[in-house]
Amino acid sequence: MDYKKAGVDIEAGYRSVELMKEHVKKTMRPEVLGGLGGFSGAFSLAGIKKMEEPVLLSGTDGCGTKVKLAMILDKHDTIGIDAVAMCVNDIACAGGEPLFFLDYIACGRNEPEKIADIVKGVSEGCIQAGAALIGGETAEHPGLMAPDEYDLAGFAVGVCDRKDMITGETLKPGDVLIGMASTGIHSNGYSLVRQVFSMKREALDTYYESLGCTLGEALLTPTRIYVKALKSICKAGVTVKACSHITGGGFYENVPRMLKDGTRAVIRKGSYPIPPIFDMLSVDGDIEEQMMYNTFNMGLGMIVAVDEADVDRTMEAIRAAGDTPYVAGSIEAGDKGVELC
Repeated sequence: MDYKKAGVDIEAGYRSVELMKEHVKKTMRPEVLGGLGGFSGAFSLAGIKKMEEPVLLSGTDGCGTKVKLAMILDKHDTIGIDAVAMCVNDIACAGGEPLFFLDYIACGRNEPEKIADIVKGVSEGCIQAGAALIGGETAEHPGLMAPDEYDLAGFAVGVCDRKDMITGETLKPGDVLIGMASTGIHSNGYSLVRQVFSMKREALDTYYESLGCTLGEALLTPTRIYVKALKSICKAGVTVKACSHITGGGFYENVPRMLKDGTRAVIRKGSYPIPPIFDMLSVDGDIEEQMMYNTFNMGLGMIVAVDEADVDRTMEAIRAAGDTPYVAGSIEAGDKGVELC
């Protein structure tokens, strides 16, 4: 008896590391010390000494059951973008710059090419966020997971000067809410999605004119990373008073998290286009509108609150970063909460 006969292929693990190195190298920042393969990832903090009061920010998350879709479609090179996005968007939402990311892949059997594809997506997400991929772990779980199954999660660390943190403390009635377009469902609500749509390959490979792609392609579209957009707003000299990353729980759970007591968010549903995938979900699943807004991002992946005088500069900065902004609503006095009208 040996480890391989028990279900863990050490040689496959070595090959996975070799295959992923080319992707990891693309994410390197000057602060990274050492290379891939050590017991820990090292990242110099010398560059943050110029900050008055540096604050470390962290975020950890996974891709939920969207991973199941990647397995069904046998497409694994974008799901890593989702894992990175879910972490770095939260950090950017607090005013931070993501510094580095580490991933964790649990699999039933280590297939080096598949693992390398997953890490390729993680690396692409890190490149989009400007973060370094400084380490990770691939763990085989024979007997716990089926041979062709895997799960993906990770965590990121970022930094900001405390005076630049986005806290919502200066939020006031009259401030304007600007939403940034999502790329679709992102990485939340897939347990419901998989109940609404058939997960058979034939159904997922069906092309829809309304989507402009197959159903599977629409569902697997990676989560948008908004780090560059928020940096662009900051560089434009605009103060983001509050920010909300629209993830699990949709508008009703996430928007109130950006508010302070005595303020409420009013969002106009007709102020931006809702991607057709959400219309399909609503109709095919007979899902009530309130539940749609309580589960999905409905077309806005990030919402910022700015002073009314800064709206034009904010919109220009978001467009300059390659994102699409919409004036989606405003802040009013009242009980903390969100009103969709």
